[in-house]
Amino acid sequence: MIAGLIHWSVANRFLVLLATLFTVAWGIWSVKTTPIDALPDLSDVQVIIRTAYPGQAPQIVENQVTYPLATTMLSVPGAKTVRGFSFFGDSFVYVIFEDGTDLYWARSRVLEYLSQVQSRMPETAVPALGPDATGVGWIYQYALVDRSGKHDLAQLRTLQDWFLKYELKTLPNVAEVATVGGMVKQYQVVLDPVKLASFGITHEQVIAAIRSANQETGGAVLELAETEFMVRASGYLANVADFRDIPLRLAGTTPVSLGDVAHIQLGPEMRRGISELNGEGEAVGGIVVLRSGKNARETIAAVKTRLDTLKASLPPGVEIVPTYDRSKLIDRAIDNLTHKLIEEFIVVALVCVVFLWHLRSSLVAIVSLPLGVLIAFIVMRQQGVNANIMSLGGIAIAIGAMVDAAVVMIENAHKKIELWNHAHPGATLEGETRWKVVTDAACEVGPALFFSLLIITLSFIPVFTLEAQEGRLFGPLAFTKTYAMAAAAGLSVTLIPVLMGYWIRGRIPDETKNPLNRWLIRAYQPLLDAVLRHPKLTMAAAVLIFLTALWPVSRLGGEFLPPLDEGDLLYMPSALPGLSAQKASELLQQTNRLIKSVPEVASVHGKAGRAETATDPAPLEMFETIIQFKPREEWRSGMTADKLVEELDRAVRVPGLANIWIPPIRNRIDMLATGIKSPVGVKIAGSNLADIDRIAQDVERIAKTVPGVSSALAERLTGGRYIDVDIDRATAARYGMNIGDVQSAVANLIGGENIGETVEGLARYPINVRYPREWRDTPAKLAALPILTPSGSQITLGTVATVKVTDGPPMLKSENARPSGWVYVDVRGRDLASTVADLQAAVSAQVRLEPGMSLAYSGQFEFMERANARLKLVVPATLLIIFALLYLTFSRFDEAALIMATLPFALTGGVWFLYALDYQLSVATGVGFIALAGVSAEFGVIMLLYLKNAWEAKKAAGQTGEADLVDAIREGAVQRVRPKAMTVAVIVAGLLPILLGSGTGSEVMSRIAAPMVGGMVSAPLLSLFVVPAAYLLMRRRAALESANPEA
Repeated sequence: MIAGLIHWSVANRFLVLLATLFTVAWGIWSVKTTPIDALPDLSDVQVIIRTAYPGQAPQIVENQVTYPLATTMLSVPGAKTVRGFSFFGDSFVYVIFEDGTDLYWARSRVLEYLSQVQSRMPETAVPALGPDATGVGWIYQYALVDRSGKHDLAQLRTLQDWFLKYELKTLPNVAEVATVGGMVKQYQVVLDPVKLASFGITHEQVIAAIRSANQETGGAVLELAETEFMVRASGYLANVADFRDIPLRLAGTTPVSLGDVAHIQLGPEMRRGISELNGEGEAVGGIVVLRSGKNARETIAAVKTRLDTLKASLPPGVEIVPTYDRSKLIDRAIDNLTHKLIEEFIVVALVCVVFLWHLRSSLVAIVSLPLGVLIAFIVMRQQGVNANIMSLGGIAIAIGAMVDAAVVMIENAHKKIELWNHAHPGATLEGETRWKVVTDAACEVGPALFFSLLIITLSFIPVFTLEAQEGRLFGPLAFTKTYAMAAAAGLSVTLIPVLMGYWIRGRIPDETKNPLNRWLIRAYQPLLDAVLRHPKLTMAAAVLIFLTALWPVSRLGGEFLPPLDEGDLLYMPSALPGLSAQKASELLQQTNRLIKSVPEVASVHGKAGRAETATDPAPLEMFETIIQFKPREEWRSGMTADKLVEELDRAVRVPGLANIWIPPIRNRIDMLATGIKSPVGVKIAGSNLADIDRIAQDVERIAKTVPGVSSALAERLTGGRYIDVDIDRATAARYGMNIGDVQSAVANLIGGENIGETVEGLARYPINVRYPREWRDTPAKLAALPILTPSGSQITLGTVATVKVTDGPPMLKSENARPSGWVYVDVRGRDLASTVADLQAAVSAQVRLEPGMSLAYSGQFEFMERANARLKLVVPATLLIIFALLYLTFSRFDEAALIMATLPFALTGGVWFLYALDYQLSVATGVGFIALAGVSAEFGVIMLLYLKNAWEAKKAAGQTGEADLVDAIREGAVQRVRPKAMTVAVIVAGLLPILLGSGTGSEVMSRIAAPMVGGMVSAPLLSLFVVPAAYLLMRRRAALESANPEA
């Protein structure tokens, strides 16, 4: 069939060339229009439900909002995890779905289930879906800074909330623009309890009066002189004076206004998020959140263009300072891989020229390379795969193998032309005769080459089966490598034979004229003779070499993925719970100033608490500081990214803060998938918070003793400080009050509930009512707080309730509706797998769980375990597929089994090379080994093909003895050492730029390339020595029997 395709292609060469031109045009268009990003979209499909429940403690939020929502969402089809967070005044429920779920289908199902639980929620708690985005979508951040000193934080916040935010939200693919930090202007009505009592006015009457005084209405239309006039009655409160004039009641004939019983002022609203820039003081920040699955680079470019145009509209002295820009990472990553691809093209082209010693022949191989890449881009574009580190990396690791078929075909054509010239001395090979020689040469090796490329293609099946985050990361690489190899396989039996016919002409130099080929044959011949004299000894030596790999394997550590240098860094310490906003601001400024003291740091933008977005469930004690570095050329000599992290860790030593340094995108992906912000997390689930807290602190203490753990922190579940107001129902009833009346006084007078908002043009500002600070700043004063009863008499809060200080949860987390406590463990200087193994052993030996409790390890370790379990299942199935293809190629069980049996030997070099480079075993190195197995099988196929052809030729000539078999093996192996050396050289040449390269993405790419480069030492040795020895042993008995038929 394959030979028939080659004949058809040569017969219809004009059509083939026309199709090639069309493919080139389509490919160039695909390259130009393929979306670009730094990494594939690794985020799970998630829907966020955010419910504001102002003024409520975490335990109340958990009981009344988070728990009912979480238990309802467990039934949503396709939901695999429901994660709940209960903070002061806020509930977040994250519903994470199975892979492959459509985001908008998931959102509609969550809405459907939300309607079921809505009636069970408190009146003031209204759940809303978060944006169709995730924390991974934080693609651009900026800070608003006033250089003139004329604008305070409230004015900057107004500028961000009511101007910049909405301008940026109009851009395509921007899901949300979140504000962080600054102060929200608030109208504060501070009631005087003595004056309220003297006038007999309750706080509920004051709130009702303010609400009724702050509204506008319409009175339909009037028709005057054949014209309609729309009627409107104004009434919005516009300034402090308007508040003072609000009438409350009449005292005789004199109106009592709000100004008579309260002091009205402008002040900041209570905040749960703080932003700080460069250790110089607080700033207002903005975060642009990308819609899920959209083009990050395009969106960032649009945001930057819009911000440039908006600068003219800002007040004098106000600047927009970019503090995080993912497009820099995207550009660096794409530029780096583009340069690597160009380097590979050049090196592979040089290898072809040096070996073939004929420029036009080399062009056949060189031209096929960009064509294969363009075909891969066409399929990528149609499938919707982005151009990113992984998808371009797939093409990069395939480049060497892509030209293999072309190289072997060209070399075979050279050999056939050389033989024709020897058989027809003085004659010129031209016209149809030349086309026939070239076609026969292609048909001889074409089918086997096609199948060997197909083996390389299908060897990547295990990567396609990876699930969740590891599947999304390596999926694009597997797709593009498969497309590139499939394109190379297709081109090898269509375009390559046609180009060979056109370009392999003129004087073809003899193989012996090339000094490199002469040297190769001279070096290989005596070694092969020795192998053929002692085939069993050769096989024994191969087994021993394979066994040596067991030693380095036992010493290789394990990791999920090597750390990716994103260029920026995230500092994410956690403070102890109960931190005030003022103290958080001080700590943030202190740590930022320390970070900025390191010379390589360009800017530091810190955030304590959460931004105004559902994608950020951070408590006030969680800091996130984005660090931007100066260009590498401005760094001190000898400084590396790892050394920089170590220096920063030494520089930032603040009591009460546990340091974690992590790349921003990596962190957001991990937090989204597992909720854990460190490489390893321990989740303790149970029903009793005190027990969970105790176990978590035990795990923290044990983790700190494990080698490789740089920091461990258990989130405190009982460290929050509460003032409990326990209402005495019977006493309250004697004063004509029920629980709700007393609670209303607590919520409004102590807590200062927002009761409405003013409308000032496009802006909206909250209105808050509460008692003066000096009446409510100690438990004793709270107990003495005056309350007006429905009958008009005045009592104190202490009369109907007990006020006391207690401990409780600062925040609550749940997973699948079970309360849980998390321990964050940061690993540095040691591999992840052995660190977690030691941690697990120590924890299981020293920690005793109560009945009904569970303990699980999460974070990157969870991904690593899942990937390993999946590969253990799929790799054997892939080997079966490779065996089936080998059987199809050779139609003999023994020959297919020979190639399969030699595969383990090929992996030996890869294992030793990993050990030499001090790399850990990871999903990336696993992908490299899978790719190596495919290439190694190809080497074996090519060698076996040549040995088989030579032996068949001998048998056809009637030479069937053992000596004839050895001669056939010698001829098949030695005379064809050039194509085998070329295939090795082009693959190594294609991989070296990736292995030796630095720059963005090189950490992952070099770990994929390392096993392949190492294997390129053992795999060729295997095909050059072990395969001939094994073939001799397999065929020797048949040769002996044919030599001695009477025996």
